[in-house]
Amino acid sequence: MKLDPSILRALSLDPAVTTVASHGSSGFNATAKISTTLESGTRKHFFMKTAPGKDAEIMFRGEHASLNAIHNAVPSLCPASLAAGVSDDGNAFLVTDFLDMSFRSSADNQRSSSAMSLATKLAKLHTTPAPVPAGYSRPMFGFPETTCCGDTAQPNDYKDSWATFYSENRLLAILDKCERNHGKDAEFRSLVEKTANAVVPRLIGDDHLNDGKGVTPVVIHGDLWSGNKGKGQIGGEGPVEDVVFDPSAVYGHNEYELGIMNMFGGFGKVFFNEYHDLCPKTSPIEEYQDRVSLYEL
Repeated sequence: MKLDPSILRALSLDPAVTTVASHGSSGFNATAKISTTLESGTRKHFFMKTAPGKDAEIMFRGEHASLNAIHNAVPSLCPASLAAGVSDDGNAFLVTDFLDMSFRSSADNQRSSSAMSLATKLAKLHTTPAPVPAGYSRPMFGFPETTCCGDTAQPNDYKDSWATFYSENRLLAILDKCERNHGKDAEFRSLVEKTANAVVPRLIGDDHLNDGKGVTPVVIHGDLWSGNKGKGQIGGEGPVEDVVFDPSAVYGHNEYELGIMNMFGGFGKVFFNEYHDLCPKTSPIEEYQDRVSLYEL
């Protein structure tokens, strides 16, 4: 397996001491491990994804921005992304710090007692205000890149209202894509539009949440289910920790994260109790489960 020169340039690696080999598997792309020797003599490893086509380029640019948004807020929660783009051979690529999840024994796979739990890390992520986007004076709902949940591209143009963003950039955007791919269904469109126009403002309207104060946008992983979390060592150093990967980030309401988490399972009562001790439920609390159910759509 040969490493494309553009990737060597992007990482400033010496080809004489750098190798690449297939590593892991993915349903959407080829995955590999890059290994090199630094000037200090230290061995350094990276994780790389490659795939052909414009769709892959969009996916990788979104994942690159997503990983770094999470990493910047909570560095131990996920690896940093180091480069994304199109290589000299025309394939899209993404390169991140290597996440070593190869620990086999039960002792090796235990989270270090000094490391934060996943619930604590996620609560920290969800209580850290999202950065102010370039050209704006305050945090906004959206994201600087298009992101992909699975192979579904999600538009993330900024909105100053969370209810508007969720209606237009999620429910109605997915409806439009479904109609393009499968044809129109009047009954289905009516149901989605009623949800967007009536249920969304009723449950998550800006003048309804937190006694009319609305919610502050925070970084959301966006595709957090049991298959996108684990225990690993980031960058080949430090403790084995609870980590996440394959994000599809957005700046949004923290409870939006909980929709996918609840829908696919893998997070129990103990997890949510610890999480909510640090990141309390949005008011009105009695509508919490209704909001989580809405976010499963």
